[in-house]
Amino acid sequence: MLSLFPELFTYQLVVPFLLRVILALIFIGNGYSKIFKSKIKTLEFFNSIGLKPNKFWVYLVGLTELVSGILFLLGFLTQAAAIAVALIMLGSIVRVKAKQGFLGGYDFDLLILACAVSLLFLGPGIFSIDLPL
Repeated sequence: MLSLFPELFTYQLVVPFLLRVILALIFIGNGYSKIFKSKIKTLEFFNSIGLKPNKFWVYLVGLTELVSGILFLLGFLTQAAAIAVALIMLGSIVRVKAKQGFLGGYDFDLLILACAVSLLFLGPGIFSIDLPL
């Protein structure tokens, strides 16, 4: 295989680790915010997009994001967390962001979806509980 930097292939387990930690930071922050910091705004938003009962959806999505973020950080049940995050991102794209178009709309959500699907197929990478399993 032609490669400019073939020596980088020896670090293949680092890439999923980086994706995992970045997704962990994003989803721990967003999940915590939905449940504890801006619950009223999130309730209003979920109501505005027709997700009723909105309290149920806020807790479901918020807890899923928070727990998935923690699982990503630990590298535990990474594939399950990746599926959960991918479903949330698909829902976000279809339900909200598709109407806004690609740029400034669903571009970031699509990137997060791609990262989650990558972890689903690549696994957790180094420094994880899943790796030895």
